[in-house]
Amino acid sequence: MLMVAERSPSPQPPTVAEVYRFVVGVDTHAKVHQYAIVEAATGRVLDEGGFPTSAAGLARAAAWIARRTGGDLDPGPGSVLVSCEGTGSYGARLAKLLLEVGYRVVDAPSPKRDRGQDKDDTIDAIKAARGVLGTRVDRLAEVRAGQLQEALKVLLAARDRMAGESTRSVNALTALLRGVDLGLDARRKLTAPQIRQVARWRTRSESPAAAIARAEAVRLAARIMQLRVELAANKTQLRQIVQAHALVLLDTYGVGPVNAAIVLSVWSHPGRVHHEAALAKLGGVSPIKLESGDSTEHRLNRGGDRQLNRALHSIAKTRMERDPHTQAYVERRTRQGLSKRRIRRCLKRYIARQLFRTLTTHTEQINNQVMPPAA
Repeated sequence: MLMVAERSPSPQPPTVAEVYRFVVGVDTHAKVHQYAIVEAATGRVLDEGGFPTSAAGLARAAAWIARRTGGDLDPGPGSVLVSCEGTGSYGARLAKLLLEVGYRVVDAPSPKRDRGQDKDDTIDAIKAARGVLGTRVDRLAEVRAGQLQEALKVLLAARDRMAGESTRSVNALTALLRGVDLGLDARRKLTAPQIRQVARWRTRSESPAAAIARAEAVRLAARIMQLRVELAANKTQLRQIVQAHALVLLDTYGVGPVNAAIVLSVWSHPGRVHHEAALAKLGGVSPIKLESGDSTEHRLNRGGDRQLNRALHSIAKTRMERDPHTQAYVERRTRQGLSKRRIRRCLKRYIARQLFRTLTTHTEQINNQVMPPAA
C-alpha cells in the first residue's frame, strides 16, 4: 500500500510577548506624552513617566526609555517595541524620533474601555503596551513614516479644512439670499455661475440693512471662489504626488487623485498593512461576526480610519453610477433581495481587496522617498 505522508501545518509566527523583552506604551497628547514600560513576557509594569512634547522633552523620553530597558537600541527581536497612540497626529514627532534612534514603532490598538473602569493617561499608556502583547509580530501596524506620508498628511488635512469652510460658506450664503431679497432666486442649490454673479455685485442705493446683507453676500461669494481655487491647487499637488509614487492607483476605475492620496497615505509602505482584511478593517468596511446560540449574523464595522472609509464610499458610489460591470452586479444582487445599502457595503469590501492587491503587486513601482517639486 502506498503511504502518503501528511503535510505538517506551517508554524504560526510568534507573538510580541514571545519575541520582545520590553514594550513601551505611549499615550500621546498636545503638551505631555505619558509612557509606560511593560515586561513583555509577564505584562508587569516596570516604570511609567510623563515628558513634555518639546524637542528637549522628546529627547529626555528617548533617553529614559534607553535607561529603563538597559540601553538596548537594537530594533531586532529580543529588544524593545514601542506601541504609540496617535502616530499620525500628536505622536508623529515622537514616532519619527524613536525610529531615527533605532526602535521599532507601531500603532497602538484602539483602547477598549469597560464601563465603570478608571481612566487616566497612565492607564492608557499601559493599555497601549499590553494591547499588543498577544499580537503576532507580522500583524503589527507599522507607523507611517517618510516624506511621502508627511506631505500627504499636510495636504489632506488642509483639504479637509478648506472643504469644510467652503461648505459652511455656501450654506451661509444660501441662507442669507433666502432670508433677504437681493434679487437672486436662491430657492434651489446655488450654482457656480450664481456665486460668481454675487461676487461681482456692486453697492447700490438701498436701505442700510439691504446694503449690509449685500456686502456680506459679496464677501461670502468671493471667499467661496477663492477656496475653490485653493482646492483645485491642492488637488493638483495630490495628483502630482500620486503620479510620482503610485500611478497605478489612478488606473483603477473610480479612483481620483484625492481618494488615491488617502489610500496611499493609509497603506503607507510595504509591510504596514499585512493583508487585505487588515486594509478593510482600517477602512471600517470589514464585517463583524455576531454569534449567539443558534444565530449567526454580521454587523458593519464602524471603526477604523473614517477618511479611508469616505474614500471607499466615494469610489463605490462612482462605480454604481457609471461602471457597467458594477451596475450589472447591483442589478443581480438586487434581484437576490439585497438592499442598496448592503450592496454598497459588499462593494466597499471588494474595493478594499482590489486596492490592497494593486498596491502589493506594484510595490516596486512605489517610491516612498523622492518627492516631486511643489507646485
